[in-house]
Amino acid sequence: MAWLLIISSVIVMWIASLFKILHGSYSPSKGAFLNDSNNGGSAKKRNVLLVVAHPDDESMFFTPTINYLTSRGHYIHILCLSIGDADGKGNTRKEELYQASATLKVAHQHVKILDHPDLQDGFGKVWNHNLLAKIIEEEVVNQGIDLIITFDNYGVSGHCNHCDVHYGVRKLLLASSQRNVEAWELVSTNIFRKYSGPVDIWFSNLYSMQCSNEMLHCLVNEQPRKSFLAMAQHASQWVWFRKLFVAFSTCTYVNTLRKM
Repeated sequence: MAWLLIISSVIVMWIASLFKILHGSYSPSKGAFLNDSNNGGSAKKRNVLLVVAHPDDESMFFTPTINYLTSRGHYIHILCLSIGDADGKGNTRKEELYQASATLKVAHQHVKILDHPDLQDGFGKVWNHNLLAKIIEEEVVNQGIDLIITFDNYGVSGHCNHCDVHYGVRKLLLASSQRNVEAWELVSTNIFRKYSGPVDIWFSNLYSMQCSNEMLHCLVNEQPRKSFLAMAQHASQWVWFRKLFVAFSTCTYVNTLRKM
């Protein structure tokens, strides 16, 4: 009987949390992310570079952030550091990323996908942090980027390529020539929160309340359906366990960004 009560409570919390998101009645951040109060009350439009390791990272992990930024008129660029060729599907996955980006309202010309011989997809494939910093810096300069978003040092799933991307960005930040670039990392969570779906909006809010608003922001996905639509464009990866991941992953519903 107790287990039935627990399951019922979880279902009620899930539905209530999803209702809050879908009806826009949940406002987690104490202040708007990238809000410039010194600009006559209107936010300055930023050139944002999302740095990821593989095609589908943007849809699987960063959709709340992308939706938030595009809906507020910021300019999004995606730098994908590999074509995800671990299974020999790199060329297919490259095209799928362009399709997913269109779904997320990121322009084709703002998406750059690399196939560097030293940056190949795979567990155990160590990526050189100096090389990553150099590539990212070139994109920052060429596109006039003033803000970078990427993984934290755990990389959500613990994938070594995700972690290396984080350290590549951190290496860039330590370079004197790019100290004017602001960077934010996607905060990884424990396994309970990671698969708590929309319920995690409450945990993320509690966490953000404990930190300075200048250092941490909680961004709720105002259109969670877009996570499914974007991920579905990655047809070669859209297998049953990834469908379950997108349904249950907190990254479908909320991103917590921490300043690096």
